[in-house]
Amino acid sequence: MFNKIMKRGGRKPAKADATDSGLYGLGPTGNLNSGVVSTSNVVVNHASRTAPATSVVNSAPQPGGAVIDPTAQPSGHIDPLPQFRDVAVSDRQLLFLRKLHICCFQFDFTDTMKSAREKEIKRQTLLELIDFIQSGSGKITENNQEEMIRMISVNIFRCLPASPYENTGAEMVEMEEEPFADPLWPHLHLVYELLLRYVVSSDTDTKIAKRYIDHSFVLKLLDLFNTDDPREREYLKTILHRIYGKFMVHRPFIRKAINNIFYRFIYETERHSGIGELLEILGSIINGFALPMKEEHKLFLFRALIPLHKPKALALYHQQLSYCIIQFVEKDYKLADMVIRGLLKYWPIINCTKELLFLGEIEEVLEATQSAEFQSCMVPLFRQIGRCLNSSHSQVAERTLFLWKNDHIVSLIAQNRNVILPIIFEPLEKNIRSHWNQAVHGLTINVRKMFLEMDFELFEECQKQHEETETRARELEEQRELTWKRLAEAAEQWKGGEDRITV
Repeated sequence: MFNKIMKRGGRKPAKADATDSGLYGLGPTGNLNSGVVSTSNVVVNHASRTAPATSVVNSAPQPGGAVIDPTAQPSGHIDPLPQFRDVAVSDRQLLFLRKLHICCFQFDFTDTMKSAREKEIKRQTLLELIDFIQSGSGKITENNQEEMIRMISVNIFRCLPASPYENTGAEMVEMEEEPFADPLWPHLHLVYELLLRYVVSSDTDTKIAKRYIDHSFVLKLLDLFNTDDPREREYLKTILHRIYGKFMVHRPFIRKAINNIFYRFIYETERHSGIGELLEILGSIINGFALPMKEEHKLFLFRALIPLHKPKALALYHQQLSYCIIQFVEKDYKLADMVIRGLLKYWPIINCTKELLFLGEIEEVLEATQSAEFQSCMVPLFRQIGRCLNSSHSQVAERTLFLWKNDHIVSLIAQNRNVILPIIFEPLEKNIRSHWNQAVHGLTINVRKMFLEMDFELFEECQKQHEETETRARELEEQRELTWKRLAEAAEQWKGGEDRITV
């Protein structure tokens, strides 16, 4: 039976019988296998979470008039096709096309028992397609490559399920409960695996593949990073990274599109599930930047990466963001001044958790900072460090004092002690006198002793100035209290005189 079908499919079809069911190895009219799976005009609003759960797919009529919506539930049965090893080499491309069309149909996974047989056939078919590409059994024809990208698009570009924090007013926070698991994953991860194997395959010609993996495809792929399923984001991260590496023509577009996602996240929504994964990709990209660094890359650092410290959900992606920032500073140490001033601009005021993250990042940046850049930003930096020293949150104060355990930072401080010690001498003295935490008190004494041993004369001078400042402050306070006392006495006299006049 299959040989007859293959012979019929082997001839070049006329335009009039392009929808001949024999071409696709599909059954008689009336069941699932009765027509052509048309995916030529697919419009998927996958970026909106508020859209209906089903994808919007517009299937254009084919010359024969038959139309099948790939999202429609099958009314009959899917029959499994032969495996590639069971057919002649010359017939494998046609079999590959037939398997692609079977995989265009989607199923309802909210009911595990519904269409169980058809789901399993699709799963096995996807596995066979993956194995065919991975094994390099034969170079895929250009037409089949186009059909494969269409099949992948039908399966992955969809309306994402509603996020748990969507339309609730809740902020993005790191949740302790189980992460979201997309019910479509049994088929979805195989489709992603097929796309990944196609992209990394040595048989894939980028000159042909870029016609189908175009800017529109990449943009839709980026939109999917907003999914709440971490498994899907991991696949997307790997695939996009491979596309960036293989398709050089797409590199500027991908960087610009990621940039736009960051802008929208920072200035509009502050809600996006895939910021961490996008930053992981960028970390690898930044590592490969050539020197001297282009101006557009520096603008990206200043306009996108540094402002990413602003959102409240910083803790969810700070590790990846910090890595990107450090990559820039290590590539070009002259950027350290701009980075430190950018961090000071977005320094949290009352969020102690974020403040701890900032202090850790400042230490990493200072480790890669040279003396000239340090001198240009040390005054505002150590004013902020002085405020952190006096924080009533013991972890913030303690983490700040740990900066003096870094040899490179101590070296920079020692070279510029004439400027730094006068700034932080008062916060140190205030900690010793009045900080409630014993650990902070002990660390402060150690830092004070370090400065004393570093430059005794400077320390004595700062101590003398501090005492004079305190004396002046006490005198001003006494004068202020005396002025208020005189005003109170005058008010009492005026009130007594008014009473006498009234009597």
